[in-house]
Amino acid sequence: MSRYRNLALFLVLAAVWGSAFMAIKAGLNFFPPVLFAAIRYDVAGLVMLAYAARVVDDPVPRGRGQWALVAVGAALLIAGYHVLLFVGETDPAVTSAAAAVIVSLSPVLTTAFARAFLPDERLTVVGVAGLLCGLAGVAVLARPGPGALLTEGVVAKLLVFGAAAAFALGSVLTRRIDADLPIETMEAWSMIGGALLMHGVALAVGESFSDVTLSVDGLLALAYLSLVASAIGFLIYFDLLERLGAVEINLVSYVAPVFAALAGWLILDERLSPATAGGFVLIVLGFVFVKRRAIRQGLPVLRAAAASRGGTDDADE
Repeated sequence: MSRYRNLALFLVLAAVWGSAFMAIKAGLNFFPPVLFAAIRYDVAGLVMLAYAARVVDDPVPRGRGQWALVAVGAALLIAGYHVLLFVGETDPAVTSAAAAVIVSLSPVLTTAFARAFLPDERLTVVGVAGLLCGLAGVAVLARPGPGALLTEGVVAKLLVFGAAAAFALGSVLTRRIDADLPIETMEAWSMIGGALLMHGVALAVGESFSDVTLSVDGLLALAYLSLVASAIGFLIYFDLLERLGAVEINLVSYVAPVFAALAGWLILDERLSPATAGGFVLIVLGFVFVKRRAIRQGLPVLRAAAASRGGTDDADE
């Protein structure tokens, strides 16, 4: 039953992370964007730290290298990514699905940044074509016409693109740092550090708790993002990362927009535009081009694992 368990968890993770874009959109009606993101990770960071304390022998980073990992995670993976994403989603033109599709470019951008910062990784001609294909997908989504550069959500969508770039750059820089730190510990302390940074940004841009409108809907959105999308979502991610590997788990980014579109339609009455669908197709093609070797190498392993699990399941039955 292991393969069915993995598939079920994969779909749950895609649903949770995809619907998070809808929860962000809904919560922005009651919270200023940067403060909303900061409070989300106040809660999620404490939950993750408690989890790390339970499963890791030493849940506190030690030494310059480990704290450097936490600093990069806090600045780029948490603060940089979420500030730009939450601010971008304040624009009505950026639907839940559109935000999820743009963010799904992160694995493609990660490969491009790896070429610049990791000497052992090269971007081939086909890889460059994949990167350009992904960027074309963002262009289709943004549709920056000559007379609409500052209107129709173009700037907001570029902010979401900046969020994807921040996450991709952070992912590469953490690989460049020569330090070994359990991922649970890194996530917990990065969340806490990122939350502190975002509180500083919120204060700098004039956001305060007096701008928060207390409501059941707003608190539900915050609870969903903090506890379900962040805490539970990352626990599922850690489990699947160990079982499936990095290549297959990356595919969550390409299933999540489906759930983002569905959640946005059901709860916020958002409509899926042809530009969003077209951008999604281009970004997925870009991912296939960029990750073609890893996908090709992983397929025999996945087939063998599926056959082995199938035999085990048959024997159990």
